[in-house]
Amino acid sequence: MKNTIKFILVVVLNFSIYSCSNAQSASENTEPTPSTFAKGADVGWLPQMEATGYHYYDADGTEKNCLQLLKDRGMNTIRLRVWVNPSNDKTNGHCSKEETVAMAVRAKNMGMRVMIDFHYSDSWADPSKQNKPAAWVNHSFSELLNDVYNHTFDVLTALNAAGVTPEWVQIGNEIPGGMLWPDGNSSNFSQLAQLLNKGYDATKAVNSSIKVVVHIDEGNNNTKFRWFFDNATANHVKYDVIGLSYYPFWINSDYTATIQNLGANLIDMASRYNKEVMVVEVGGDYTLVQNTHDMLTAVINAVKNVPNNKGLGVIYWEPEGEKSWSGYQLNCWLSNGKPSPALDAFKEN
Repeated sequence: MKNTIKFILVVVLNFSIYSCSNAQSASENTEPTPSTFAKGADVGWLPQMEATGYHYYDADGTEKNCLQLLKDRGMNTIRLRVWVNPSNDKTNGHCSKEETVAMAVRAKNMGMRVMIDFHYSDSWADPSKQNKPAAWVNHSFSELLNDVYNHTFDVLTALNAAGVTPEWVQIGNEIPGGMLWPDGNSSNFSQLAQLLNKGYDATKAVNSSIKVVVHIDEGNNNTKFRWFFDNATANHVKYDVIGLSYYPFWINSDYTATIQNLGANLIDMASRYNKEVMVVEVGGDYTLVQNTHDMLTAVINAVKNVPNNKGLGVIYWEPEGEKSWSGYQLNCWLSNGKPSPALDAFKEN
């Protein structure tokens, strides 16, 4: 009996030590896991802001790494755009393959997850413009298919060589009208589908675990989303995640008038197409601190309320792009170089 009791005590003691050790290790590991809700920022301007002498400060006035400031406010994800042959323009250039890899390494070293946003252009691509890179302008459609595959594969291979595996890759940026106009215009959805699938195939060839995102603007507009993704389904577009932008500012409306539409659209997209969903761009007027804070809280809650954990996260577009440097109204930074209190919504939720 004594030996039995001793044996039981030893087993219990060893199990307790093992459990405490594992709990301590888990608490020390600050790297987010793929199951963690993504809260993040697109920071494509950051290297240029630093290069031109812009300094970032914490609320107490201490100078700090911008990525650390974002992480301190609950962010665990960094989104980076990549352009083909960009200029050296301060705000409309850079974001080359090499610069994107360098920023991705910085983000990874901070324990943050990475999303890569392929514009397939030399500068901004969005609903109003989807310009081909200059090097691809005279290419046939079959050559464009190869261009998309090779560019995607090349950038992701360079990231892989640097030790970075993006969790998500966007094939195109805000593409309700398609991309690589005119060949990939959504009026010719069959060709757009082929281009999207080339990006998908290249991504999966580098690493099959990377989730491919297809990204549309006006996340509150269910009619637009149903039209686009019904066509994507009919044309056999391959993707894993539906990405949405949500900017009440650009539709001249307070978020309170459209947030329910955003929530309903998120749920509809997830159920109708059996896909995960994610707000990959969001922003509010930097002068309306409380309004932007409340909008972010509402958006985070809307994504979290998507059933079956299909709402993956929320990413702010260029919070660090302070107005005096960028001219961008929807940044989320103060003129003294400190983060706006609006960003606390990520930490609080």
